[in-house]
Amino acid sequence: MRRFISAAILTLTVSCLTAGQAKPQAPAASNNEVKRFIGTWRLVTILVNGKIDPIHGARPTGLLFYDTTGHMAAQNMPDRLRPKFAGAEPTPEEAKSAITGYNAYWGTFTVDAKVRTVTHHIEGNLIPTGVGVDAVRRYQFDPNDRLILTPVQNPAMQLTWERIK
Repeated sequence: MRRFISAAILTLTVSCLTAGQAKPQAPAASNNEVKRFIGTWRLVTILVNGKIDPIHGARPTGLLFYDTTGHMAAQNMPDRLRPKFAGAEPTPEEAKSAITGYNAYWGTFTVDAKVRTVTHHIEGNLIPTGVGVDAVRRYQFDPNDRLILTPVQNPAMQLTWERIK
């Protein structure tokens, strides 16, 4: 199981690093609106119904990347302690605990400035059923150079990201 988790993380990392070489495409939207997304973002909070998400905690960590070729990658994890595995191979409970609340995916993105959505066209995902999915998020930029994303399929959730400068 440990080898599987390590291989999955390595595959995601390599895929994210080589995604820009796969099939360049420019995101659809006005250049100025797309330019606002380009860069690296650090996760600040995940709220559900305006309250701290109990799965991710008060201080989740994560990174979100958008590049000029229309590619993106996102990873985040809860703020809870993730204990090391007791042995060389994790038990099923240890493996489940390690990935509970951890999200990682990559693909391309498009922006629809008229309805203020960004769509992540997911090509690779830690969760197998997430591959090939379009994850649509409503977006807003605040004056402090933060990006607030609200999943259309789960409008109770709100993820706030701050640009890394």
